[in-house]
Amino acid sequence: MPDERIPEAVVVVTDAFDGVFVERWSGLIAEAAALRPRRLILDLRDCPLLGAAAIDILLRVHRGMISGGGRLVLCAPSARVRHILRLARLEQVFEVVDDRPVDLAC
Repeated sequence: MPDERIPEAVVVVTDAFDGVFVERWSGLIAEAAALRPRRLILDLRDCPLLGAAAIDILLRVHRGMISGGGRLVLCAPSARVRHILRLARLEQVFEVVDDRPVDLAC
């Protein structure tokens, strides 16, 4: 039976993923993950901050994507967001890409 899943879904995070914005971004990411894409791309180039709640959400989504045979890709995080990921020791857990590889729509 062919794989009926969509190849990818993209969520462009345009505000801080912290505080009052966590619920909004969490909902949008959950909707995109529910589509069961092979690859869920979070474009973080305009995201100035990741809070602790956001990191928890990203970890849950990452685990869900892996268990469903997909993958989560964090695309173009700002230096500050990358620093937060490094401090949380998550830079090696998540797939993080800096540029727009040809096969990514970020």
